[in-house]
Amino acid sequence: MFNLSDINHAADVIYQIMPPTPQYNWPQLSKQLGCDVWVKHENHTPTTAFKVRGGIYLLNQLMQRADRPAGILSATRGNHGQSLSFAGQKTGMPVTIVVPEGNSEDQNAAIKGFGANLVVHGKDFEAARQHSATLVESSGYQPVAPFAPELVIGVATYALEFLQAVKELDVVYVPIGMGSGICGLIKTRDLLGIKAEIVGVVAEGAPAFAESFNAGKIIPGQDVNTLADGVATRTPLPEAFEIIKGGASRVITVTEQQITQAMYLYFKTTHNLSEGAGAVSLAGLIAEQGKMKGKRVGVVLSGGNIDFARFSEYISPYLSGDLMASVGASAA
Repeated sequence: MFNLSDINHAADVIYQIMPPTPQYNWPQLSKQLGCDVWVKHENHTPTTAFKVRGGIYLLNQLMQRADRPAGILSATRGNHGQSLSFAGQKTGMPVTIVVPEGNSEDQNAAIKGFGANLVVHGKDFEAARQHSATLVESSGYQPVAPFAPELVIGVATYALEFLQAVKELDVVYVPIGMGSGICGLIKTRDLLGIKAEIVGVVAEGAPAFAESFNAGKIIPGQDVNTLADGVATRTPLPEAFEIIKGGASRVITVTEQQITQAMYLYFKTTHNLSEGAGAVSLAGLIAEQGKMKGKRVGVVLSGGNIDFARFSEYISPYLSGDLMASVGASAA
């Protein structure tokens, strides 16, 4: 898919727009979970999510083409749309983003704030995606798929930073949405010759990648039901699945309770706000903390885009309880 030269070139492009994000070892978080925990803070980007890296690199590449498109168009629930909108604003490329009805108003406002044309259509993401295909025909804009090669190379720069900064990680937990984040991590690890296990994490209410991984073939999903919008994948993309099947140690599911516990644990021990999908990797560590005792573990906080009212609702059960007991019980 790419080599180290490709990732380094993408990093050079991206660092003209944003700096590398930090990775921190938080003592309270490590003490809570009984292992040496390192957090890659992809919630510290200009759009508060890792996907902006891919958008910056994709638009940079498109702008250099002699036949560059009149604009780009894509469907999204949020972070992918913010990524393209942010990059479009920086390059002057027109961007149209289609979102479903009832989409997060904060996400919609951010997409429009970056200057994109926001179209609201359909009851769910699939309906929005289908409508975006019709708009491509009428607008002449270039469609952008969530696993476009330039997006994956751009996203892989977070993995390069993380794996070069934190040596001898035993395990890295990473969420799986459409697959760019985990595939970038797998390929970068292999290119660097690092032995760290990579564990993909999905929500129990959107288990398609886990079921497919365990079966060794793609199992089409049914309806999804999870508070973690960014991992609400119904059916795995074949190109992403093949990389994950060959490079991940396992793919696990986490409960909605473990996701909200992770959101609270991030806020309590690091004062960082995490969206549901951003907390999924830490939820995976919570689920397997008994196996991780004494190990050096990485988790990817992939994004922090969540309405504050929803965040407050999700963490409220933990405000008056014993977090140590609740986390321990979930892992037992």
